[in-house]
Amino acid sequence: MKILMVLDHEFPTDVRVENEATALITAGHEVHIACYTQKEKPANEVFKSIHIHRVEISGLMYKLSAAALTLPFYFRFWFKFLDGLFKKHGFQAIHIHDLPLSKVGSRISKKFGVQLTIDLHENWPALLRVSTHTSTLIGRMVSPNFLWTNYERRILKRANAIIVVVDEAKERISALGIDRNKIFVVSNTLNMSEFDVAAEKTDSNHFTLYYAGGINFHRGLQTVIEAVAIAKDEVTNLRFRIAGFGSYRHNLEELVNKLGLTDRIEFLGYLTLKAVARNLSQADVALIPHLKTPHTDSTIPHKLFQYMYINKPIIASNCAPIERIVNETNSGIIFNSGDADDLAKKIVQLATKSVIIPNARHWVKEKYCWDNDSKVLVKIYS
Repeated sequence: MKILMVLDHEFPTDVRVENEATALITAGHEVHIACYTQKEKPANEVFKSIHIHRVEISGLMYKLSAAALTLPFYFRFWFKFLDGLFKKHGFQAIHIHDLPLSKVGSRISKKFGVQLTIDLHENWPALLRVSTHTSTLIGRMVSPNFLWTNYERRILKRANAIIVVVDEAKERISALGIDRNKIFVVSNTLNMSEFDVAAEKTDSNHFTLYYAGGINFHRGLQTVIEAVAIAKDEVTNLRFRIAGFGSYRHNLEELVNKLGLTDRIEFLGYLTLKAVARNLSQADVALIPHLKTPHTDSTIPHKLFQYMYINKPIIASNCAPIERIVNETNSGIIFNSGDADDLAKKIVQLATKSVIIPNARHWVKEKYCWDNDSKVLVKIYS
């Protein structure tokens, strides 16, 4: 089958999208990806046997994406691009990554009579409720959340298949009145063939906490910094290393300065996957401190399985899917989201070895691995 995936950001890199495309290619399908570029990348390119088609997007059009449900320009931009690709290449299926462009995918599916798959990486309406750009007065005016909630309910009924990342998301979508039989769980599990296990030793001079991922308010990193300030007197060699980038970094740096923790908190910036693994292997504890919201209660971070695979003890907040998997695999301990005092206690417990966490790699090898999830994806197109 000739499949067009649609992604409203740059590609590469997106680990989930790359894993999905590669799995379908391995199963004998031809996979193309339509995406935009703001970086003057070539219009057409082949990357790891994936055919990439790019359209240049202006800064103004990019900003109009936030108002897609109130102003039609963004959807029209994408429909014109995808319509041209379908006429040229004759695709047999369209696979939309995440909710926003699902309406465009539905129009294309109807016009060309092809299968429509909507791949929900996120609980989009819930994500927008905690996003900075939709929390302003203008953001609430041009992108009111009730429109996204109604849009999701309406548009998902048009899909032939819906992909979600955790069981909790399947239950949420089913509660919208969507047929459970067309909802498939394809999780953000680890592709072991693409993840190098670094043989680095932990730094004996420090007890190191480590986080890799986006830096936004709802990631809960401010709670970790506050917990470090509380725990540092009992764990005198405590430090926290943060890998990633995001709009909230400046706020965190101000908090670090305010609490006098500049010698304990280190911002590593963007790291390659190989560097993520290397720095993770040097840490004592891996963190997932996300704030508990309807968004984080229905998604799962890829890093959870990276942490488990490298056998790092995990301290994670009580977001429903994370708590479920951490407790099932006994791969870490849970703290109450946003509670710095509770997190500090958990840090001290691991630092003093009053709690011992067993290795969890076998759970990734046997259950929480991309080899298993890719089979669910391939079945959708069989």
